[in-house]
Amino acid sequence: MDFKLETFLPYRLNQAAERVSQRFAAQYRSRYRMTRPEWRALAALGSYGRMTATEIGANSSMHKTKVSRAVRALEEKRWLKRSEDADDRRFEHLELTPAGRRIFTEMIELAHAYEREMAQLLGAGALEQLEAGLAAIEAKLPGTMPLRSSRE
Repeated sequence: MDFKLETFLPYRLNQAAERVSQRFAAQYRSRYRMTRPEWRALAALGSYGRMTATEIGANSSMHKTKVSRAVRALEEKRWLKRSEDADDRRFEHLELTPAGRRIFTEMIELAHAYEREMAQLLGAGALEQLEAGLAAIEAKLPGTMPLRSSRE
């Protein structure tokens, strides 16, 4: 039975995603002392507005423990605030504070600069091919979890 892990598509996609993610993480880690789960939670809240921790986990494919730690860290930095659901006390809504929105805006500028750096590194043709390939995967293998729940 012939099998080479290094040519197995899921393995290669994971390795490529990890390299790209680590390279970007090094930038925001040094500037903001932020972990990847914190970045993902901040990005979700900045992009979609008020969410629950469960929605953040579904949006970012993070385990609830990582979401919980990230939320706590963002709250300690005063970048996030919690509010109890008026109808169901089991739910907490999370949203960015004004300071959190300012950091998110700065992070988006950093993210755009990183995308430009990656485009230059890969070249326009390779980047277009990569984007087309990712779009094909996303179209043929849609995710099972919603980005946002119907609960507001």
